[in-house]
Amino acid sequence: MAPQRRIDVVLDSVKRLLRIGATANLLNLLQKQHPADLAQVFGSLLDNERQAVFSILVERSGRLAMETVSEMGPEEGAKLLTGRSAEEIAKLLQEIPSDDAAALIDYLPEELSAEVLELMRRRESGQVESLLEYGEQTAGRIMNPQVFALSEDLTVGEAITALQSSRDVEMVFYLYVVDGRRHLVGVTSLRRLLLVSPETPLKRIMTPEVTSVRVDTDQEEVARQVASYNLLAVPVVDEENKLVGIVTVDDVIDVIKDEASEDLLRLAGVSGDERIATPAGESLRKRLPWLAINLGTAFVAASVVALFEGTIQQVTALAIFMPIVAGMGGNAATQTLTVIVRALALGELSWETARKALMKEAVVGLGNGVVLGIVAAGIAWIFKGEPMLGMLLGMAMIVNMFVAATAGTLVPLGLKAMKIDPALASSVFITTFTDVVGFASFLGLATVFLRYLVKVQ
Repeated sequence: MAPQRRIDVVLDSVKRLLRIGATANLLNLLQKQHPADLAQVFGSLLDNERQAVFSILVERSGRLAMETVSEMGPEEGAKLLTGRSAEEIAKLLQEIPSDDAAALIDYLPEELSAEVLELMRRRESGQVESLLEYGEQTAGRIMNPQVFALSEDLTVGEAITALQSSRDVEMVFYLYVVDGRRHLVGVTSLRRLLLVSPETPLKRIMTPEVTSVRVDTDQEEVARQVASYNLLAVPVVDEENKLVGIVTVDDVIDVIKDEASEDLLRLAGVSGDERIATPAGESLRKRLPWLAINLGTAFVAASVVALFEGTIQQVTALAIFMPIVAGMGGNAATQTLTVIVRALALGELSWETARKALMKEAVVGLGNGVVLGIVAAGIAWIFKGEPMLGMLLGMAMIVNMFVAATAGTLVPLGLKAMKIDPALASSVFITTFTDVVGFASFLGLATVFLRYLVKVQ
């Protein structure tokens, strides 16, 4: 059975068993599922159903319940926990890694999160609180502080013994080597450890060049390094190069997914943390400011049109083709903007290496403008029977699509240089550019050649 079909069957079964009150059968079904699959099932339930199923699962298997919550993401997961007491939440958070627990606590109401942290501190679970001290979306916030490390003074045999006696070790594919003050000095693999004699000093087989990130490194940069170097994990060090944690590939996958979703939403002027289940009032509050800014830029474009009001009154046919020039410029800019923002996000492009990208996009924009401008000119000529009108439309499209391509490259680069997220603000500026240039070029050319157009209506 296909995975999605199986999840749909489980979802239908959960709803039916919950409706008839067959708690034992429901528990048996839930405990046979993977947390990731349960997260999808939970996401498709109504709020009251989700709370009821979660409560049933918590009573029998707190670990599975919390692993499912972790798979749902911190925002949705925190909603399931919010109605419970601080004592119960603190106990449940012990079932999952401290980095996942920290993410959930960050989304709890302020008073409740403070109570939970205080309770966890009493239970000697200070790791969660220490993670929350790091900035949001940094390596320090998403790392797991429980990282296994070996002393550089050990032999291979002693290292294997230390590894065998350790419990709850995460990601032993890489074995990090530290000195007496826990400075990160090297790395070796489990495979290499098992292929040499036990008397071999660990220093001899370790690799001293270690790819690592600092606690304040942006999580997007962490993901980029893991992807670029094909790593299963990356160690996290503090400002003194002391090993303090590890970011594993499963955390990186979540980061990549979240960052991609965030960039996609921001390109449309939507807050990066908005979801389909976000309340209408909150969505309104998050979307309205950007729409207000767009309204302001629309009036800027309208003021350009107002400058040529006399020309439009004499040649009303111009009003028919104005949206074509602006619309095609906007579409071309969106194409360029998407490519450039993606390249910036993946580290493929910077201000220093932008000349080649700018030249390429300018050529593409000019080429598109020429081809589509000729097509539009022909259609306008046939539609209105006036070759001059078609020629002006074609020329305006060439200008606007060239400007759209160059602006679509330079604007996100400029925003990136100013430490502003290109995905968040680029579309607003690009829309203004293409509307203003499109209207100005088309109506400006029409004004220059007005005497050839006065018969066109």
